Amino acid sequence: MQTTFTPEQLKDPAIQRSNEILRSCVHCGFCTATCPTYQVLGDELDSPRGRIYLIKDMLENERKPDEKTVKHIDRCLSCLACMSTCPSGVHYMHLVDHAREYIEQHYDRPWSDRALRWVLSKILPYPGRFRLALLGAKIGRPFAFLMPDARLKAMLEMAPKTIPPVSRNDDPQTFPAQNKKMRVALMTGCAQRALNTDINDATIRLLQRHGAEVVIAEGQGCCGALTHHMGKTEESHATAAKNIEAWHAEMENGGLDAIVINTSGCGTTVKDYGHMFRDTPLAEKAQAVADIAKDVSEVLMKLDLPDGGAPEMTVAYHAACSLQHGQQIKTFPKDLLKKAGFTVVEPADPHLCCGSAGTYNLMQPEISAQLKERKVKTLEAKNPDVIAAGNIGCMMQIGSAAKMPIVHTVELLDWATGGPKPKAMTDEPHLSDIPVLR
Repeated sequence: MQTTFTPEQLKDPAIQRSNEILRSCVHCGFCTATCPTYQVLGDELDSPRGRIYLIKDMLENERKPDEKTVKHIDRCLSCLACMSTCPSGVHYMHLVDHAREYIEQHYDRPWSDRALRWVLSKILPYPGRFRLALLGAKIGRPFAFLMPDARLKAMLEMAPKTIPPVSRNDDPQTFPAQNKKMRVALMTGCAQRALNTDINDATIRLLQRHGAEVVIAEGQGCCGALTHHMGKTEESHATAAKNIEAWHAEMENGGLDAIVINTSGCGTTVKDYGHMFRDTPLAEKAQAVADIAKDVSEVLMKLDLPDGGAPEMTVAYHAACSLQHGQQIKTFPKDLLKKAGFTVVEPADPHLCCGSAGTYNLMQPEISAQLKERKVKTLEAKNPDVIAAGNIGCMMQIGSAAKMPIVHTVELLDWATGGPKPKAMTDEPHLSDIPVLR
């Protein structure tokens, strides 16, 4: 694609990067075949190619974003299926992130949009605040039908029926390994700590059992993904910087073989810290952190989990977009489940998004609902005993409609190698009190 940025514009590193990305696009349209919003809406401007044209025009002309441009960019899920499909290697993620930052800085949203985005950015990244919000939503859930705004209704309907107790395993500490092979830091996250504490607990037990000393670093918190994808760069960089400092301190004090991330949406962002902080004083530390950031499945493949052990059970594996497209990890979770003894099946459209996409299901509930319905239908068509996924957002989205339970991949692997049966598959109370090695 030909671009006409001026030499003055190209002095801006963000414009320079976007120019590189735009020039790599050859208009081929392969991206339209795998774009969920294009498939649902059928509008060229709701495809990656269409959005690329809108972004190019907006950035080149340094114009104030108009309602049309903002609408179509807001509708993007950032599922990144287009990046898996593109034969030219167009790095759409960096381009759309730049566009969102530009919109945040130059577009005056309606007050209701500003209010919703402010609330989400001030609550979701903070587990304590999020728990209080979930409690309020739980109380208000029976009255969701009275909400005049579809987004408010979606927020109430997505609230879980039960809110798990705080897991003290998320506090800063070190968990020793059996027959230590490596030392890793576990990212405990933010929303996941409020929605489902079983995931981190199962991850700790699984890693310990198979030779990893697990460190919960002092000072870590939200990865910054939620605010980053809203274009709120200052907020996202502030929380990300805390993680970089916390993990870098552990790298210097005892060393780290990996930073383990069990929420793939977070993993995609942490692995991009080097780019996010490329022109800042934290650039070197950020790149060092990004270099050892690993999805939990990557680390478990190295730890060589034992064969068998799982009960006879069919698991429908849902490939989170941030894992298969954002991190290009397509087989590891399935390989681990099969090795453990589970029968693994996949839906007919494994590359398509479930509609969760961070806060997308709260800000674009109508499109999200259509994608959820299609995803659940294709998963249930496989008649599985349980659904497995590697991202809390997908689990909440699919779990709100699926007839069978949905659990994190690590919960099944923990169970198959000596841990407890996942709570979602039992009537037992929350599992955060299951002992771990001390």
